[in-house]
Amino acid sequence: HLQVTTTLVLLLSVLSVADGGKLLVVPVDGSHWLSMREVLDILKQKGHEIVVVAPEVSLHIKPTKKFVMKTYPIPYTQEEMEEIFQAFLRDVLQEGSFLERFLKVYQGIKRFSDLTISSCTHLLYNKELVRYLEEGRFDAILIDPVLPCGQILAEHLSVPSVFFLRGIPCGLDFEATQCPNPPSYVPRAFTEHSDRMNFFQRVKNLILDIPNYFLCDFAFQPYSKLASEFLQRDVTVPDLLRQGSIWLMRLDFVLDYPRPLMPNIILIGGVNCAHKKLPQ
Repeated sequence: HLQVTTTLVLLLSVLSVADGGKLLVVPVDGSHWLSMREVLDILKQKGHEIVVVAPEVSLHIKPTKKFVMKTYPIPYTQEEMEEIFQAFLRDVLQEGSFLERFLKVYQGIKRFSDLTISSCTHLLYNKELVRYLEEGRFDAILIDPVLPCGQILAEHLSVPSVFFLRGIPCGLDFEATQCPNPPSYVPRAFTEHSDRMNFFQRVKNLILDIPNYFLCDFAFQPYSKLASEFLQRDVTVPDLLRQGSIWLMRLDFVLDYPRPLMPNIILIGGVNCAHKKLPQ
């Protein structure tokens, strides 16, 4: 018994002084980054080493002393990027009929997709940066999978990935996690339905779900092509997303409709409000 006790004490002593893990982060710009950055601050306080990979031109991703920043050049300017972002937000938030909003979002996704694909291509084929990441010996990679570029890199590095997200367009998060998503019960975007629909609302919900397949194929097909070329095997975006080890979903069933979850899905809704001094 004395030998066992001594061994446990030694192991606990080693664990108590062990260094934190090494985390690679491939964020998405805009509000996605603002949400993720607060989590990275806490991870840094806990002793983890953090390396963030981002393009040289960005809206909010800026260098800080809290983590190592690795940037790569891209073929567009700050002004061009901001114009595309603002136009896309206006199209998404603008009121109007379903057809009007669909067409505007379709055009916005095309412009936004061209921008992000260009950025991802310049990241993956930056030999010096990728070599640095290959030699980095990372324990995990934190990704916002709304754009699958980070997961392509995770596959190349053979590093387990942790997803940090609010959702993915067209319900790809449902498909990748094999969570049920029947249009008879789950309201689709732009329908303004609740989770309690009558028969005609369910029919409408089903019909309006059809264009999502075209939008997703249009928006994510370039990533499938890029991933297949870079990884040198046939890959689809759902294939990439299925490799996520842990899904940290910024959902809260107070604000979102209840939905079935898989064991590797963890709800962290409100994580960005934890330090705010909110009124009673």
